[in-house]
Amino acid sequence: MFVYLSKILPLFVYPLGVVCFFILMALILDKHNRLRRVLLIFALIILLISSNRWVSFALARSLEWRDLPPEEMPQAPVIVVLGGGTESADPPRPMSEVNSAGDRVIYAARLYQEGVAPHILVSGGNVDFSTSRGTTPAEEMTELLTLMGVPENAIWQQQDSQNTHEDALYSAEILTEKNIAEIILVTSAIHMPRAKALFEHHGFVVTPAPVDFAITEQNWESSFHPEVGEFFLYLLPNASALSMTTNVIKEYLGLFMYGRQGWL
Repeated sequence: MFVYLSKILPLFVYPLGVVCFFILMALILDKHNRLRRVLLIFALIILLISSNRWVSFALARSLEWRDLPPEEMPQAPVIVVLGGGTESADPPRPMSEVNSAGDRVIYAARLYQEGVAPHILVSGGNVDFSTSRGTTPAEEMTELLTLMGVPENAIWQQQDSQNTHEDALYSAEILTEKNIAEIILVTSAIHMPRAKALFEHHGFVVTPAPVDFAITEQNWESSFHPEVGEFFLYLLPNASALSMTTNVIKEYLGLFMYGRQGWL
């Protein structure tokens, strides 16, 4: 039930959910013209702010640049890769595929090939109330890693987790059994602060290896020093910016709730 609520309830505090709620209330309160106008104005303001490129970039940068990788990646006993970057081989897909966060798997394979660690722990299970995939993220990552030349016997699977808290909890059980105290952690940059804090809470020395950066030095500089045409374009609402703002709110909400639970 906790996992279900943790997936559903945040939808009502994300920008799109709040905007839809205000519009719905405005439709219901058809006899209160002043209140309707206030609700619609607030809905528009929230939509414009959350879908603004500058706002979304600044928010994303505040998380993505918090745990940057070291200039030279140290060696460790294992690379831990968190699920979320793959899709199952459900028809008509011919194989497991990567999504927008698929850099996690690719970078883990590269680190292994560079000799950073002799093992990769892939972490990710399916959510109980979802039947949308036939395999677990851990199985999908294993399939793709072996295609990239990582031996199957070098891969450890953790297939029981349904959220980031359980990623750290169940992975910690495997790593503790193997007397491992140091890890290289691979996940999306925006997700790294929460993931790193969880593993450190379990007593591990964590070297962050973030990927899937939305904010690079180049696009940060160009966004805040735009050409005239770009400036007016950035003023317009943007669906990608809205999605990025939503993802940032999700992470900050996760940091807050996990902190309240004593998991960080």
